Amino acid sequence: MTNVKLAVIYYSMGGTNYQLSKWAEEGAKEAGAEVKILKVPELAPQSVIEGNEGWKAHVDATSHVPEVTLNDLEWADAIIFSVPTRFGNMPAQMKQFLDTTGGLWFGGKLVNKVVSAMTSAQNPHGGQEATILSLYTTMYHWGAIVAAPGYTDPVTFGAGGNPYGTSVTVGQNGKMIEDVEAAVKHQAKRTVTVAEWVKKADQ
Repeated sequence: MTNVKLAVIYYSMGGTNYQLSKWAEEGAKEAGAEVKILKVPELAPQSVIEGNEGWKAHVDATSHVPEVTLNDLEWADAIIFSVPTRFGNMPAQMKQFLDTTGGLWFGGKLVNKVVSAMTSAQNPHGGQEATILSLYTTMYHWGAIVAAPGYTDPVTFGAGGNPYGTSVTVGQNGKMIEDVEAAVKHQAKRTVTVAEWVKKADQ
């Protein structure tokens, strides 16, 4: 099996997308991939984070997770993004990081990266699909290959049926409503499999 290198890049305030990332890591490792979980840099002022107990607790709990760099994008054969939705779009933190990739894009370093995306929102129609598609728009400019889960496995239906990428609803208590663990792992395995095909074709 080709040893695919996967970067799981996330942004999370309350821990949902960090948990999605960990499930993606598990699924990808089961498929034989080498995996890094990486977070994008935080843009919010420390004073704001300190004033939100849940946010601060999550930041403290994930202090060991390294921040993503452009070198990680070059290293990766495949990338899975996981972000909460912000008015049907990706959070500013993820957008800011993607906006720094111009040099890699110009040098053709992002061509044929295999990518996929996941998201969360507080209600089922809170912009989940639009958020994933907003990420994919950037990926099309990269020349990346989008490996959406589609309806390639029945677990997608149990997780809410989003063909663009796994999405989950988070209640007011911060808990996930749908059971999406299996769908996330399937999406990660599919991403790794497509990346294997691409790597073999390039050899």
